[in-house]
Amino acid sequence: MPRYAYKAATREGTVIEGSFEGADERAIADRLKGTGLIPLYIEPIKDSFRTRIFSGVSGGDVLAFTSELSTLLKSGLPLDRCLNILAEITQNKALEAVITELLKSIREGSSFSEALQRHPRFFSRLYINMVRAGEAGGVLESVLEKLVEFLESAKELKDSVFSAMIYPSILLVTGGISIIALLTYVLPKFTSIFGELGASLPLSTVILISFSSAFQDYWWIVTLVMIGAVVLLNRYIKLPQGRRRWDALKLRLLGNIIREIETARFCRTLGTLLKSGVPLINALNNAKDITNNTIVASSIEKLSIDVKEGKGISASLASAGTFPRLALSMIKVGEESGQLEDMLLKVASVYEKNLKQSIKRFVGFIEPAMILMMGLIIGFIVLSMLTAIFSITELPF
Repeated sequence: MPRYAYKAATREGTVIEGSFEGADERAIADRLKGTGLIPLYIEPIKDSFRTRIFSGVSGGDVLAFTSELSTLLKSGLPLDRCLNILAEITQNKALEAVITELLKSIREGSSFSEALQRHPRFFSRLYINMVRAGEAGGVLESVLEKLVEFLESAKELKDSVFSAMIYPSILLVTGGISIIALLTYVLPKFTSIFGELGASLPLSTVILISFSSAFQDYWWIVTLVMIGAVVLLNRYIKLPQGRRRWDALKLRLLGNIIREIETARFCRTLGTLLKSGVPLINALNNAKDITNNTIVASSIEKLSIDVKEGKGISASLASAGTFPRLALSMIKVGEESGQLEDMLLKVASVYEKNLKQSIKRFVGFIEPAMILMMGLIIGFIVLSMLTAIFSITELPF
């Protein structure tokens, strides 16, 4: 529902400001009158262009906010006082605005989870449900501690993947730039020299010169075709059928890595939610929502149905065939021993560690493969030019 900003007066004449969600302005006015306020001004809140395109609040900011809030709550301060302090000390203007909105909502009578729910761009369903469970059980401080652990582990995993892919990305970009420079700048200079001499050139050099000339004449067509292909692929992937085929292809090409990523994410999410007091069905729905691969997500969706029918988690996951056997065995032991949430977190730790090793092995394979590919292409260009130069030196003058 849309959100409306308002100004209203109390019976004593004090003017207050705030915001509510509602179907229309009349609904907001009725809500204000129902609380004994006199509406003065009501206007819909529209997101700015910057807010819609770039939120200004990163995952690291949310992690820092959660950690600082947990520390302040453990010191015995009330929630509204904690949020007020965080709004004053944060240096991120966008985050300050979000915290201020949270504080307003709480002072208007909303719970913390309800206030968070009004900012879905910054706080995930998992985050909100864990906070709601903490509020219901009166253990919000403990839940926030578990949230900090969850966010830290997710950030560490994401950072390790990003760091591992930096060097291959740099290698691909620099190699591509080098090849383009050879084809568009260096090779044309030699082509003019070969043309003036009128010598017959080796086949490899003729092929290379033809490719270079075609690239210079039609580079814009190649660029448009590549951009069009990327756009069409993105649109196709957004369709349910296209997304499912794309995810199935990724599973075939990068099966072990994808399974380890999804296993670690699923077990970390489900274990953290269960340990925070979230009911199993709700926890499974949240775990499904944060799963990126639709093939794995569909197996988790089936898992929710099986659990409602009284079946065990490990048996349902085993029939889906998407999770590794070691993870299934550990989850089964956790079910039988009554320590499912602890075992899920152990599984997550095991597969996060395995994932880092798998990524290292993958990068260790792809780096020499990329170097070999770039070396072959550049070597072919250089050898073709040298062969032509040597053939020219044999011409009689």
